[in-house]
Amino acid sequence: MRSFGIGGVCAMTDGQEHGRTDRAFLQIRNLTKKFGNFVALDSVSLDIREGEFVCFLGPSGCGKTTFLRAIAGLDIQTSGTVEQAGRDISALPPAERDFGIVFQSYALFPNLTVDRNIAFGLENVKTPRPQIEARVRELLELVGLPDQGSKYPAQLSGGQQQRIALARAIATSPGLLLLDEPLSALDAKVRVHLRHEVKELQRRLGVTTIMVTHDQEEALSMADRIVVMNHGVIDQTGTPMEIYRTPETAFVADFIGKMNFVPGRILSAGSDGSAGTVKVGSVTLACDTREFAPDEAVTVAIRPEDITAVETQDHGNLVEAKITGMEFLGSFFRVALEVGGFEGHDIEADFSINLARRTNVVVGDSLRVAFPPNRIRIFKSRNGDD
Repeated sequence: MRSFGIGGVCAMTDGQEHGRTDRAFLQIRNLTKKFGNFVALDSVSLDIREGEFVCFLGPSGCGKTTFLRAIAGLDIQTSGTVEQAGRDISALPPAERDFGIVFQSYALFPNLTVDRNIAFGLENVKTPRPQIEARVRELLELVGLPDQGSKYPAQLSGGQQQRIALARAIATSPGLLLLDEPLSALDAKVRVHLRHEVKELQRRLGVTTIMVTHDQEEALSMADRIVVMNHGVIDQTGTPMEIYRTPETAFVADFIGKMNFVPGRILSAGSDGSAGTVKVGSVTLACDTREFAPDEAVTVAIRPEDITAVETQDHGNLVEAKITGMEFLGSFFRVALEVGGFEGHDIEADFSINLARRTNVVVGDSLRVAFPPNRIRIFKSRNGDD
């Protein structure tokens, strides 16, 4: 494990941004985990850089928690390798791996005070008592609970318990911090507040961190990079912006945010510098179709916020639509649209409060909407994809 010094929690050189470097700190190769005939992880490979905050994101049963537990050695993989800082840890038990972990349930010892909970790992490695006491005080300050050391977990709120669980996990200055849905047991307001605190703490420490979550908003707001998983494999890896703006599969597009999907057929493939065309019902839309062949059945996707209500100026991909429903969501209206020529495939658009006020649109009104070519995504036909 890394050595720790009082006051040295966030020791970094001036050339490092929050402790992050470009070299791979964790190298995972062809990791497979089977439970009988069920394949929970199917030959997964991934590199994680030092100091990076990575979220494993996906629905229940996608393999994200199994992936985390394999890295920790809590569920040894069936095959494949895990290297941390150039050291092969694939067969090591958890006690010999350099990580701290925080579980969804916090897993604090109810019969120990906050001080003793934080000190637990330090006591196990025979740290001298004066150093333990100083380190505990330092960590309580770090997580904003300097006066709570004498209390027991049951006397703390859920958010306070989570902070103590984090303090205990980083007490020995591990090289890797593993977070297994650490905020999911908290109420919504506390969860949003702690997102910021956990991310800021990770930046200050510069510790490489992996967090498992099924909450897309949590991943988008906290991660440097998101690993989207589905059925035991990685569907896409990228920054939050890349995952949201340029999903590579229909699953990622559907799982992250809101997306409209309509069936279409490629008319022309286009080329560098020029858009191709796709037909949806009787409507022809210009967009990037280079990866598809003419007459190929596809799924056309666009996010509600990318659909533009046209008031005066001309736009490409302009169609007539009728408003069939409006849902007020605070800062915007989600508007159900019946698009002329889409042959019954209704879509949803997000219109700002200012636009709604300016145009005075109501259910039953008709208006022109535009589908910006650079915001349309094309995927293989969902009939064959799912």
